[in-house]
Amino acid sequence: MSLTPAFLDELRSRTSLVQVIGRKVMWDNRKSNQGKGDMWAPCPFHHEKTASFHVDDQKGFYYCFGCHAKGDAINFVQESENVSFIEAVKILADEAGLALPDRDPRAQAKADKRATLTEVMEQAVQFFRMSLKTGAGAEARGYLERRGMSQATQDRFDIGYAPEGNQLFKHLTGKGIDPKLVIDSGLAAVPDDGRAPYDRFRGRITFPIRDARGRCISMGGRALDPNARAKYLNGPETTLFDKGRSLYNHGPAREAVGKGQSLIVAEGYMDVIALVEAGFGGAVAPLGTAITENQLQLLWRISPEPIIALDGDKAGIRAALRLIDLALPLMEAGQGLRFALMPDGKDPDDLIKAKGPKAVQAVLDQARPMVDLLWEREIEGKVFDSPERKAALDRTLRDKIKLIKDPSIRAHYGQAIKDLRWQLFRTQGGGGFSGRRGARQGKGKWAPSGAKGTTKASLVVSADEARRRHLREAVILAAIIVTPAILDEFEEGLERLSCEDSDHRFLRDLLLRQVHRGVFDLRGVIEDAMGPEALDFLMAHPHVRIAPPVRRPGDIELARQTVAEELHKLAADAGWQAELAEAEEDIRTASDEAVTWRLSQAAEARNRALRSLQEDSTEYEVGDNGATIDKEERAALDALMERIGFTKRDG
Repeated sequence: MSLTPAFLDELRSRTSLVQVIGRKVMWDNRKSNQGKGDMWAPCPFHHEKTASFHVDDQKGFYYCFGCHAKGDAINFVQESENVSFIEAVKILADEAGLALPDRDPRAQAKADKRATLTEVMEQAVQFFRMSLKTGAGAEARGYLERRGMSQATQDRFDIGYAPEGNQLFKHLTGKGIDPKLVIDSGLAAVPDDGRAPYDRFRGRITFPIRDARGRCISMGGRALDPNARAKYLNGPETTLFDKGRSLYNHGPAREAVGKGQSLIVAEGYMDVIALVEAGFGGAVAPLGTAITENQLQLLWRISPEPIIALDGDKAGIRAALRLIDLALPLMEAGQGLRFALMPDGKDPDDLIKAKGPKAVQAVLDQARPMVDLLWEREIEGKVFDSPERKAALDRTLRDKIKLIKDPSIRAHYGQAIKDLRWQLFRTQGGGGFSGRRGARQGKGKWAPSGAKGTTKASLVVSADEARRRHLREAVILAAIIVTPAILDEFEEGLERLSCEDSDHRFLRDLLLRQVHRGVFDLRGVIEDAMGPEALDFLMAHPHVRIAPPVRRPGDIELARQTVAEELHKLAADAGWQAELAEAEEDIRTASDEAVTWRLSQAAEARNRALRSLQEDSTEYEVGDNGATIDKEERAALDALMERIGFTKRDG
């Protein structure tokens, strides 16, 4: 068939867009002006309460200001009926009384065959329904009764029974149907050795699979024999049936969702039937395979946020996790997935039978966004007790988020992951610096002045050291606050701040929550959360006030250099304090000679840390091994050694 531009223009001119769309929506009379063909309604493509869907009948176009759906009458029929372009044209042409152009002979032949195969499938449906009522179907009827499936439900879903032997093939060919059509429809198969065709479905309860317009395109069967090779069997790929592009209960579910119900994706026929009978009319299922990209797009055409209701077993959870990787690159704004996992070991049918529809609704109400499952998949069973493990988690999650093409969704996923990461690492207590034990033995200049039986427990962190750490943290926080442009690059450094002071800890956490949000007024954020006094108190400290980034706010390079240096000094301090902590433990039980050696190691660790630090605004002196040592820090080290009974040797 040749659809020329002139024919399509004629079709559009004969079609009232308001009339076509009016079959699917309720117009908002307060906003609409029917005389001008200017109509408004809630969008039929995404669930909403406001009238954001606009139709201009004179121009022949529609547009939704919510989900941005747009097009003409042909587009609307395609999307709302889930049909091809040609089928949409045919529907509109029939309504407009417009004859279609002559078809291409090959296309006509293909369409005619599809129509014939559909008729064959419908005859098979009727045969299976009849067989269920015969003596041969007694076992099948008993099974359905035990499953609680009423006669009304069986009629609604055209449930049937495929008897043993080749009864269907004999029945159809006996009515004059070409055996090849029975085979091409997928109802019968030909053995590889060339023997006579045989029924594909034998000894099974049958479930007709219909397209969005209600036409039977294939069949599914549930085995009654517990030893059958496959519990469930779907028809093969045919001219009519592409299992990766089809959904069980597609048409009725789409209609139910259009009336306000949720779109629920279950695993199989029985789950869908149980859900529908319990009042959840928007239930569908993939057909024997994991959800495909095409099926996911079909779901999003029905609802912007389907609920994936999978069985609460390992297989169901694995299916949910696989779906995440499929969905990430396909998501668009307002288009996602939520996951409702059934209780352990149960499917929706089990839960309905055990506790009723309210129990299912409770699970659906707790459906979780996809980002939660992505996060849990990557952290399940893992311990993040080292920087390397945390970095590996960060890399994995970054790679997953990069799959998202929509920049807005990507940014929100990044922020959600950061929030979850912050919660995890805070609860694990992973905020402080850590050091490692030194491995080198060196000669120090400390000697025992007499063995002491005990040492004080306050060896590791003196008051002076805590004060210096507090000041360094204050400079770091202040420098970032006055220069927000460096916040993102120092995210990891902020996470490592231990912040014994509660105000510093609150500020640190508040800054971390602004990472990658593009906030340029951190002062405003802090004042909103803590009031102006907290910021004034931080900035008024003399040590902060003279810090170069605070004196020259907005100087990105200066702020970057200062924060990096202060973080480096904190890390070095943490390293030598850890060394001293280990030394303290060794001292408690060591001999005098061992104490001398252990403290020399600790002193050398201190010197190594100090050698790595750059000079700052305080006075310095040259210490052991040429190290540059802050006089305050030298005094603190001397006081520490004196406290535990060591004096400095001459020379």
